Amino acid sequence: MKRQISIVAGVLIILGGIFGSKMIMESKKDQKPPTQKTITTVFTQKVMGSDIGVNVIENGRLVAKRKADLYAEVQGVMESNNKLFKPGIKYSKGETLVNIRSNDAYVSLLAQKSVLQNLVTSILPDLRLDYPEAYKKWNAYVSNFDIDAPIAKLPETTSEKEKYFITGKNIYTTYYNTKNLEILQSKYKIRAPYSGVLTETLVNPGTVIRPGQKLGEFIDPSVYELEVAISQSLLPSLTIGKKVKVNNPNSNDQEWTGYVSRINGKVDATTQTVQVYIEVSGKELKEGVYLEAIIAGERIPNAVEIDRKLLVEGDKIFAIQNSKLYLMPVTIAHKTEKSVIVNNLKNGTEILSKIVPGAFEGMEVKVFSEN
Repeated sequence: MKRQISIVAGVLIILGGIFGSKMIMESKKDQKPPTQKTITTVFTQKVMGSDIGVNVIENGRLVAKRKADLYAEVQGVMESNNKLFKPGIKYSKGETLVNIRSNDAYVSLLAQKSVLQNLVTSILPDLRLDYPEAYKKWNAYVSNFDIDAPIAKLPETTSEKEKYFITGKNIYTTYYNTKNLEILQSKYKIRAPYSGVLTETLVNPGTVIRPGQKLGEFIDPSVYELEVAISQSLLPSLTIGKKVKVNNPNSNDQEWTGYVSRINGKVDATTQTVQVYIEVSGKELKEGVYLEAIIAGERIPNAVEIDRKLLVEGDKIFAIQNSKLYLMPVTIAHKTEKSVIVNNLKNGTEILSKIVPGAFEGMEVKVFSEN
């Protein structure tokens, strides 16, 4: 009997354990919270197209519009001048920049002038007898001949016989040889072609100068040109005389107004750009400085400007429809460093305004609302 009671008690204990464990498991299942779906909140904007003006921003180096490289055409020793021949020294138009010793050349010129004077004098007796009508003008030429002054133009001949006579006496040849020496003599003094400043000097007084030697560089600091490369697609919006804003990218308070002075007629085959020259003036400007030109281009109708980082695969953006993301192709009309202008979006289209990490097409999202 006791054995039977023990068996029954054991079975009851086992059944009770099984039932208790089942109750505990079911109670734990009921306490576990249901799984919730995560939805990303995004920032959006609704497309409202408008006419957007395109500004082309390009950098370029400033170059003096009037620049003269100084070269010697004659040989001699450089002599001291009233002003130093050093960079930064200013000269007025006509002032002597370089003075080369010309004693030998000057003596040769005087000798050649004397030969011409003697030749004309020697024909006067023949002119008095054979060409009395021409005698007076040739006699006046000899009377007014100044060996220290530039030679005057020879008298005009009034007949074929007079012309042949003068030619036969070798007067024309002597005159042009003398004129050539006179021109050569003027090259011993290099004068300022305009008011400006020396920016480079390669010789000093006492230096032996040879023909073809570069002596320095002289510029007009009042007018400069900024050379920039513009895409050929923007050329229709550029005209000679168009105003352009020019500023120094390293200084916020330096800005000038220039205008398009020249447009190159050749397109660079490598970059497909055209060189455009912008004339600009200002006291603070210096040759060689890099400046930024802001050129106003054509206006793009029904366009919208978006952050360049929002582009996907270079020509698509994420739009929202039925709380899901989908990729929409866009037509890019213009690019800047930070943004793009597109003109194929319909007004009212809702697009992302900020980047969503890990975004993909079909992703379910919730639009951020301040309310």
